[in-house]
Amino acid sequence: MSTRTASTNTELTPAYKALKAYLRFLINTCYYDRTYVIGAENIPSDGTPVLIASDHQNSLNDALGILFAINDRKVHFITRADVFKINDLASKFLYWIGLLPAFRLNWEGEDALKNNEGTFKISEQNLVNGKTVVIYPEAGHQDHHVLGTFSFGYTKMAFEAAEMANFEKEIFILPSANHYDDYFAPRSQQLIRFGTPISLKPYYERYRTEPRAVQREVNSLVRAQIESMMLNITDKENYGAIDIIRGGRFGREYAISLGKNPDELPEKLESEKELFKTLEAAKAQNPEKVQDLYSDITRLDDSLKAIGCTQRNIDEEHPASDIVFRAIGMLIFLPLAFFCLWPTLLSWLIPRYFIRKVGDKMLTGSFNIALNALFILPVCAVLTLVFGWISYGFIRGLAWTLLLPCLVIFDCIYWKWGCDLFHDINYARAEKAGKTKAITDLRDKIRASLYKILIKKTDE
Repeated sequence: MSTRTASTNTELTPAYKALKAYLRFLINTCYYDRTYVIGAENIPSDGTPVLIASDHQNSLNDALGILFAINDRKVHFITRADVFKINDLASKFLYWIGLLPAFRLNWEGEDALKNNEGTFKISEQNLVNGKTVVIYPEAGHQDHHVLGTFSFGYTKMAFEAAEMANFEKEIFILPSANHYDDYFAPRSQQLIRFGTPISLKPYYERYRTEPRAVQREVNSLVRAQIESMMLNITDKENYGAIDIIRGGRFGREYAISLGKNPDELPEKLESEKELFKTLEAAKAQNPEKVQDLYSDITRLDDSLKAIGCTQRNIDEEHPASDIVFRAIGMLIFLPLAFFCLWPTLLSWLIPRYFIRKVGDKMLTGSFNIALNALFILPVCAVLTLVFGWISYGFIRGLAWTLLLPCLVIFDCIYWKWGCDLFHDINYARAEKAGKTKAITDLRDKIRASLYKILIKKTDE
């Protein structure tokens, strides 16, 4: 594979680079607590035709993760066509940043599918010209940690690009995967991982006579790599229970038992993949026992919700003195939290309106990021600078303006503190009323079962 070199790509205009730097700062520094990029050295050098095929876990966030992982070129994305319908100005902006519309049967209808031909031809020409194109073979984002069904459209595009160049150019497909420790919460962690590039050159001759067979073979290779890099919980019936196990204290203990750090997302991902693999093996050996375990976990979760608590309340001990001290701390920081409501209130409420209107919770991150980065924070920054300049002078007004992202981050953290304190108070009240005994007994039963299935398994 050729070494990546500095790019002279004329598509990287000053305006594009400035926008990308601004977005990278807001998202990788402010929105996410930490972003990991693994396998960036596998990305072919600029000028090599590369089609990046990725899983689709979190809508816009997935695309931005890939965009910020590649610095030396403009990346071209094929994305859902409905985002181009907002207005003409937004549509022009999307084309300018490298997006092209993909029309889907379930959304735009059968008649609109013919429009994909134009998108694919432009993308194929981009590949022939040595550019990088990103596509999501699942043709839509998932709502769980699961890998959906792949459409062969991306393999067709890659081979047709090779055919367009008379099979004289080597086209690569680069598998990629995204992972998140929390789909919805800001200040969470994100992981972008690139696999090994797959050259289509060895398949050119066979493709001339067996196009579908070759596409299926390449698709299998791509899908296998993506699946190996992500968490694919295929047990849809028990997804909720498995998600509770991996996200709670036992998930942390299991990671530690494997020698993994549960606070580092790449290591946590590896332990979660092993956890699900072990659960599936146990289920194959004793399906009734494991199904009973999942039922108990679901019952425990319902019991905690009934008293207004979370799994954290039975995983961690919080004595009354701790609750009191944290409540005092929140009162001390309350004036600062109120000060930070500008611009946090707008930053929170405006995206919530659009998320409810669309009705797709998986677009939470998309609306939070897009609306804040492109509209809410810029408008608030201008208003803050003007008001601060008039009221306190230019230097203080500018300082206030530059601190706006920090104010939003503080209020997000403060809100989390408040939620944790609220749940702790609810648990303390339920415990005082004698409502937690059955819950803790069920928790202990679940932990004993999990220990036998998982922890002892790792000791053997």
